[in-house]
Amino acid sequence: MTYIGTATSRVDGHAKVTGAAKYAAEIHPDDLAHGCVVTSTIAKGRIARLDVSEALSVDGVIEVLTHLNRPEMPDDDNAYKDDVAPDGSPFRPLYDDRILFDGQPIALVVAEEPEIAQFAASLVRVDYDREPHVTDMHRRREEPSALKPSAKPGADPFAPPKPRGAAEKAFAAAEVRHQGEYYVPIEHHNPMELYASTVIFEGDDKLTIYDKTQGVQNVQRYICGVFKLDPDDVRVMSPFMGGGFGSGLRPQYQVVLATLAALALKRSVRVVLTRQQMYGLGHRPAMIQRIELGAKADGTLETVTHDALTVTSQYEHFYRQETGWSGLLYQCANATYAHKLAPLDLATSCDMRAPSAATGVYALECAMDELAVALRLDPLDLRLRCYSDRDQHAERPYGSKNLRDCYRQGAEVFGWDKRTPEPRSMRDGNELVGWGMATGVWEALQVPIAVRIALTSNGHAEVSCATSDIGTGTYTIMAQVAADMLGLPLDAITVKLGDSTLPQSPVEGGSWIAASVANGIATTSDAVRHELLGLAKQMPNSPFADVAPDEVMLADGKLVSKRDPASAVSIADAMRHGGVDRIEQEKTTRFAKDESRSHNVHSAVFVEVKVDEELGVIRVTRVVSAVAAGRILNTKTAGSQILGGVVWGIGMALHEETLLDHTFGRVMNANIAEYHVPVNADIHDIKVIFVDEPDDTINRLGIKGLGEIGIVGVAAAVANAVYHATGKRVRDLPITLDKLD
Repeated sequence: MTYIGTATSRVDGHAKVTGAAKYAAEIHPDDLAHGCVVTSTIAKGRIARLDVSEALSVDGVIEVLTHLNRPEMPDDDNAYKDDVAPDGSPFRPLYDDRILFDGQPIALVVAEEPEIAQFAASLVRVDYDREPHVTDMHRRREEPSALKPSAKPGADPFAPPKPRGAAEKAFAAAEVRHQGEYYVPIEHHNPMELYASTVIFEGDDKLTIYDKTQGVQNVQRYICGVFKLDPDDVRVMSPFMGGGFGSGLRPQYQVVLATLAALALKRSVRVVLTRQQMYGLGHRPAMIQRIELGAKADGTLETVTHDALTVTSQYEHFYRQETGWSGLLYQCANATYAHKLAPLDLATSCDMRAPSAATGVYALECAMDELAVALRLDPLDLRLRCYSDRDQHAERPYGSKNLRDCYRQGAEVFGWDKRTPEPRSMRDGNELVGWGMATGVWEALQVPIAVRIALTSNGHAEVSCATSDIGTGTYTIMAQVAADMLGLPLDAITVKLGDSTLPQSPVEGGSWIAASVANGIATTSDAVRHELLGLAKQMPNSPFADVAPDEVMLADGKLVSKRDPASAVSIADAMRHGGVDRIEQEKTTRFAKDESRSHNVHSAVFVEVKVDEELGVIRVTRVVSAVAAGRILNTKTAGSQILGGVVWGIGMALHEETLLDHTFGRVMNANIAEYHVPVNADIHDIKVIFVDEPDDTINRLGIKGLGEIGIVGVAAAVANAVYHATGKRVRDLPITLDKLD
């Protein structure tokens, strides 16, 4: 049986639904103390007085840690840098009296029970010396001297692309022009699992840390740097994670506080953040984008100008490549891009699902829709006329790009040819019906990774890698690939991951882990097969005496000749004759940089909305997402990834917005009652289509990533559908009913 490409149920599903899967806050070591974080109530300034005496007087309170009594911590920025830290000075929890953002941790109350810690935390008294703060990007925008360029064009992977041609001159000469400004607000991650760390004190300053993270080895290195610990003394575990979406790429402050307390008290400590405190962590940055498009009357795109202003913190310069996605999608000889940062008194922004693409493509695809209206062209027709077969930034073709089939298949399933072009021309009773579409694009990334496989003579294999499963199904696809590569049934594969002592893996993000770890398994499986072949060659009358390693494969528990399937030796016989009970191989897989081609994933998203003409209530009633992403490992988990991305895209378009009171610099809707996300009643029919896209150039297995592409283009497609339904163009998200007046 072949497992790759099938709709395989999650191998960890039973553990999750029965509660056997344990998360960071569900580990219960002996003598466990509980920490509760006290956070600042100002956005900028200094702590003038910190009175913890009342909290310490509560029975059951062990200690209150602050910057005044904490154990020694390094005073240089490098000690606080993690693997994916941006430029700047990383935040140092409980380091000194400075307040950098509202909700900053300023004390940790540690008690015998969590309820005691929570009560005592409410008794900590703080006085501040306030300083003027700025949390409004629109106000910051009016101070040009305060804005900072992200990077010079082409300076790094996240810098704006280099310009092409003469964009300003071409825009002035264009027969049809469009100019627009598009706004995306701050959005916060709201994963189901709260951020938590359980630090088990093993004695002699040895620690086992269960942490909610997308990169256990990143956290391990970070903790060793902050506390000057020997790497052999710190083990970080995260076997299960209840949603990350980018929020767990960097270590969050609770792991520092829990470790600080464990080292200070010489006992195990758990710290769990509240939902409100999670709004003091990273977020998708707010963004203002200005787009100019110029075209000939026939729809040929002549010029693109894409400028972005993005929020970051005062102490770190977080940015991504926001502006250049058009160069990957649409043929255009003249283009220019610019990206500036607006430093605010907030926590550093961070990656959120499809960082830069979800926001940058939203503006681009809305602008393309507006250009189509100005040209009196069908929006899909315009995109096909402007289709690019080359990456115009790198001036090279794609390894594969089956976006045309995404357009064709998506439009056919959706019924796009039945669309009437005029706004407000389609109705269903008292509801206006709108159909909109947009394109999605993301990078097909892969990273160096190590995999260990231990094969035993009873036909069982253990596959190990330090990577994380952040809910995407990594356990399952690793088991599927290993089963096929080793010729074993799926239930003969055990997967171990989320442990810093396992073979090397980068953080799980960017949609790069599936492709990387799958090819890593293939590499290590080759080494296992080679060793088995060596054992089989030693057998009496071996059919493989003169056979090369690439002439045999593993199938059905046997070493089999590719030329003659009847020539076979069972794994058990080869190992028995070789006198070994266990074969163990560990290999690192690296991917050569392909300078001849570009590698991306693409999608076409078609959306139907219905808008109550009297109330302005918007419903997304149908979505079709057609995706070209190379070889699909598991159609069931992959479909779930795209479906989840579509739901999030609907939330981005209609619901999500972090609201700040700029007088206080404080998030005002720091809960999932007032921070709106889609619920079951908001989600209707969603169809996912995987478009066949063979790619033998990107990697051995032809795999691209899927985690990000599902959300890209969805918000734009919804916004374009709302315009088609109502004739009202809303350029600032979310699209709420008051904006349709």
